[in-house]
Amino acid sequence: MQTFVSPQWLHDHLDDEHIIIVDCRFVLTDAEAGETAYQEDHIPGALYFHLSRDLSGEKKEHGGRHPLPEIGDLVSLFSQAGIDQSKTVIAYDDQDMAYAGRLWWLLRYLGHDNTAVLEGGYSAWKKAGFAVTAELPSPVPSAFVPAVRPDMLVDVQGVRERSPETVLLDSRAGERYRGEVEPLDPKAGHIPGALNFFYKDNLTSEQTLLAKEKLDERIAPFADKEIIVYCGSGVTACSNLLALHAAGRPDAKLYAGSWSDWVSYPENPVATGDE
Repeated sequence: MQTFVSPQWLHDHLDDEHIIIVDCRFVLTDAEAGETAYQEDHIPGALYFHLSRDLSGEKKEHGGRHPLPEIGDLVSLFSQAGIDQSKTVIAYDDQDMAYAGRLWWLLRYLGHDNTAVLEGGYSAWKKAGFAVTAELPSPVPSAFVPAVRPDMLVDVQGVRERSPETVLLDSRAGERYRGEVEPLDPKAGHIPGALNFFYKDNLTSEQTLLAKEKLDERIAPFADKEIIVYCGSGVTACSNLLALHAAGRPDAKLYAGSWSDWVSYPENPVATGDE
C-alpha cells in the first residue's frame, strides 16, 4: 500500500466495502474541537478516532503526554471499527497529517500495512468539491488480529543507549528545539545530540508532501544512518515518519514518549541552542 492517497483516489474508492475511512481531526488546545468538527461534516462513511481517548493510553508518571494505548485497547478499537486484514484504512485530519499519521503508525505497529493517509487532509477533499455529510456511520465489527512489531519502537532506555552513529531527529519547531519557548512541557530544550527536523518542513503550502527529490535532499545528510524520531509527545513525529517512509526509510523508529517522557526523568540531560 502506498503511504498516501489523493482525494481523487479516495473519491473513486468511496463505495469500496474493503475501505475504512477514519477522521482523526484534533486540536491540542481544544480536545473536543476535532470531534465537534467531525459531527458537523466529514467524508461520507468516515468513523472518528479521538487522539486522547482512542489513540493514546492513560497518562502516568512516565510515558509522555500521549502514551501509546495498551495493545488490547487498540485491538478492541480496531475490531469495533470493522478493521481486519481484508480492509484498507485511509486516515485523514486537517493538521499537517500528524494525527492521521499517528493512526497510520499505530496500525503498522500492530502489523496492518494496508493503511494510508489522505494527502492534503480534509481541506483538500473539500477543495476538490467532493461530498461531505453529517451522517454517522454504523460500522460492522470484525476481528482485528495484531502482529506487533517491537522494532518500530524505542523507549527512553533505547534513546539513552543508542549508537553514536544513530541520528536522533527532533520534530518540533526550531524555537522549542532550541529551548527558547516551551508551551507544553516542564522543561525547555532538546535531547542532547538530537538534530532539529521540523515536521512541517516536509509539506508544501497546500499541506501535501514535498516532491521526492526535495525529501531526498532533506534526509541526504543521514540517509544511510539508523534514525529515531521524537517530538513533544509522539504525535507530530508520526508526520515525520510518514515523510521518511515515503522517502524510502520505512525503518525509522519512534520514541513514543518523546520529549515529555524524557523530561519526566530528572537525571536525563537537556540541551539548548543549535547543534
